[in-house]
Amino acid sequence: MRIRTGYTIAFDTFGPTPMLLLLNVRPERRRDLVTPERITFDPPVEARQHLDEFGNVRTRILAPGGRITMAADFLIEDDGLPDAVAADARQIPVQDLSDDVLIYLLGSRYCDTDKLTETAWSLFGTAPEGWARVQAIVDYAHARIRFDYQQADATRSAHDGHRQQVGVCRDFAHLAITLCRCMNIPARYATGYLGDIGVPPVPDPMDFSAWFEVHLQGPEGPRWYTFDARHNTPRIGRVVMAYGRDATDCAITTSFGAAPLATFEVHTDEVDGDFILGRAA
Repeated sequence: MRIRTGYTIAFDTFGPTPMLLLLNVRPERRRDLVTPERITFDPPVEARQHLDEFGNVRTRILAPGGRITMAADFLIEDDGLPDAVAADARQIPVQDLSDDVLIYLLGSRYCDTDKLTETAWSLFGTAPEGWARVQAIVDYAHARIRFDYQQADATRSAHDGHRQQVGVCRDFAHLAITLCRCMNIPARYATGYLGDIGVPPVPDPMDFSAWFEVHLQGPEGPRWYTFDARHNTPRIGRVVMAYGRDATDCAITTSFGAAPLATFEVHTDEVDGDFILGRAA
């Protein structure tokens, strides 16, 4: 299947403002691009890209002052399959985890494991290890938090979300990630595109989405598996932009100076296989 996706985002700045952007798809998905994924800037600015410490494509710019608009519109191929399910996947003992995975067991800015460890073990200490334990955690986070787009809070941690019982997709992910880490299950944050593909559309404004992945021993070896505590069902058409410990590492934009948001539009839609940007073939 083919997905058309992209965004238009604008900020008002008050003088030259350095910015970091995580607005490209992950390198692993570049081979699926049907059309180039180019970020355009108005006014034009010099942009330099590199891979950050998590392998995400980071763009550096210097906004000149005033309004700056960044946009992209591209097509990407997807296999059209829902998230993989491996009910027999096993938890890997900590001592057997690869070195690069260990960081996803540790507490982080929004995943305050020290405040939820006792809760996690009281809730899931007797649950079967592996996939079943992760699914129990996802079920709990899904039921614990009420989604409310108007209640987004950039400072809300997993412990805050657990206590307040309200949030947006990142809060579902942070709570589930934290509970997994408390149970010695490596879990990482993911952000990207997730349209209403294969499901009834929802009235909420389209946005970038957040979910998470856990590292388990599957039938073909250790790998990362996708879970989504907000929707709690396998979904079709995820396009990952960034991985990290939590939302801090996956911030779509970071500005080093005041930059109030002026425009924010995201689109993600399945299109006909013959679709060409700008018109239908």
